[in-house]
Amino acid sequence: MTSPSHDRLLIIDFGSQVTQLIARRLRELNVYCEIHPFQKVTDAFLADFAPKAVIFSGGPASVIDENSPRPPQSVFDLGVPILGICYGQQVMMQMLGGKVERGHGTAEFGRAYVTPMAARIDLLTGWFLEEKEQVWMSHGDHVSEIAPGFEVYGTSPNAPFAITADLSRNFFAVQFHPEVHHTPNGKTLYENFVRLAGFTGDWTMGAYKDEAIRQIREQVGDAKVICGLSGGVDSSVAAVLIHEAIGDQLTCVFVDHGLLRQNEAQEVVTMFRDHYNMPLIHADEQELFLGALDGVSDPEVKRKTIGKLFIDVFQKHAGEVGGAKFLAQGTLYPDVIESVSFSGGPSVTIKSHHNVGGLPEKMGLKLVEPLRELFKDEVRGLGHELGLPASFIGRHPFPGPGLAIRCPGEITREKLDILRQADAVYIDQIRKHGLYDEIWQAFVAILPVRTVGVMGDGRTYDFACALRAVTSVDGMTADYYPFSHAFLGETATRIINEVKGINRVTYDVTSKPPGTIEWE
Repeated sequence: MTSPSHDRLLIIDFGSQVTQLIARRLRELNVYCEIHPFQKVTDAFLADFAPKAVIFSGGPASVIDENSPRPPQSVFDLGVPILGICYGQQVMMQMLGGKVERGHGTAEFGRAYVTPMAARIDLLTGWFLEEKEQVWMSHGDHVSEIAPGFEVYGTSPNAPFAITADLSRNFFAVQFHPEVHHTPNGKTLYENFVRLAGFTGDWTMGAYKDEAIRQIREQVGDAKVICGLSGGVDSSVAAVLIHEAIGDQLTCVFVDHGLLRQNEAQEVVTMFRDHYNMPLIHADEQELFLGALDGVSDPEVKRKTIGKLFIDVFQKHAGEVGGAKFLAQGTLYPDVIESVSFSGGPSVTIKSHHNVGGLPEKMGLKLVEPLRELFKDEVRGLGHELGLPASFIGRHPFPGPGLAIRCPGEITREKLDILRQADAVYIDQIRKHGLYDEIWQAFVAILPVRTVGVMGDGRTYDFACALRAVTSVDGMTADYYPFSHAFLGETATRIINEVKGINRVTYDVTSKPPGTIEWE
C-alpha cells in the first residue's frame, strides 16, 4: 500500500526472535521499513522495492554451514548503507571476503561491554560518552577476520570485531543486538544509521491517513464494503478510516454474541451509529451463541464454536448489504509478518484465534486492510489523527471470544452476569487509582469453584474470582502488574460487597510465558 514517495528501509530477516524490535525502533523514528524473509529477497525484489538502506537481522543459523541463509550478492551493489546485526554481521563478513569461525571460547550470551577504538565514526555519535557501552550479545560463532575495506571501531572481551565498518561503502556491522532494551543506547545507534542514510522521518500517521484514504478510494471505487466491527481498537480505527474515505459505501456489522463486557454493545452502537453516523447492522445473536455454548467447558471447543457461529452470523447479516464487493479487516503488520515467517513452517497451536478467516473466499469478496502496515501503537496514533476519543483509543485489548475464555469451565448466564459486574468494579478501581494507562490488559476471570465464606452472621457458598493485570509491549510476552496490597485489598472488598455471587478474590501473578494472558 505504501507509496514509493516514502523513503523505505528493508529489513532482511534471517530468523531472529527479535527482528520485529528492529522495525519498531525504526518506526519510532518515523522511518518506514518492512521486514521480508531472506528467501523472498531476490534481485528482482530489490529492484522493485528500491530501499534507501538495508538492515540484516540476526538469526539462529551458522554462516559456516552449507546452505546457510544469505541475501543476494546484488544487495551489496545497490549503493545504499547496510547495517548487519549479529548473524547479519557474520554473513556480511563471509560474503565480502572475511572469515567466521565457530567456538574457541568466544561465544557470548547476555550482557557484555564494548569499548571504543581510537577512531570515531558518525554511526557512534552519542556512544562511548563513558568508558564503555553495555550491549546484549547472543552468538556462538564469531568473526575471526574482517572483510577487506572494513576497520574495527569497537571491541568486547569475546568479540574483537564487535563494531566494524567500511566507510567508503557505508557498510556497518555489529556483533550485538542494538534493538533490545538490554542495549540501553541502541536507539541512538539506529538514529545515527538512518540519519547517515538520508532518511527525513516522513513516516507519520498524519501522512499515512491522507495516503490511506486516497488508496482506499482508488481500490474500492464506487463499490460497497462491509466491515466486521468488534468494538476493539483495530476494527474501529479501520472502520472510521474507511468511512472517512468512502462514506456510506461502508456498512459495519456488529455481532453481539452475549459475551461482551458490561454496557459494551450499547457503547459501540451509540458511538458508530449515532456519533459517526455510520450504516451499522447490530446483529443481536445472544441466544444463538449462548445456546450453542450451553454445557461446553473445553476451551478449544468454546473458541471454535464461537468462531464458526461468528462466520455464519456475519455472512447472514452481511448478505443484507446487496452488492458488497469488499470485506474490511483490521489486520496489523505483526499478523502479516507471521503469515510470511522466516521458517514458513507450522507452529504449535496454543489456542485458536477468533477472526473472519475464510469469509473473503466463501463470499467472493476482496479484502480492504488499511492497517496491514501498522504496529499496534501506530494504530492508536492513527486513531488519534482520525479524532477517536482518547479513552477509546487507549482501551485494553479484548478477545474475540469475549467473556467465554474468562469463564473457565461451563458457561452459564448467571456466571456471565456475575463476571460482568466484577470486571466493571475492577476496571473502575484501576481508573480511579490512575493506573489504567500503565497496564496493557486487565480483567476478571470467574473460577469454576465455589468456596465457603461468611457475610454478616450467615454462611455463603459462592464463586471465587481471579484478578489479572499485565504489562506488555505487544502481548507476545507479559509480566503481572505489581499492585500494592492496599489496592488489592480495597478492590477485593468492593467486589465482594458489590457483586452478589462472589465471596473470594485472588490475584494472578503468572507471567507470559509460562502462562498466557487470558485464562483459556
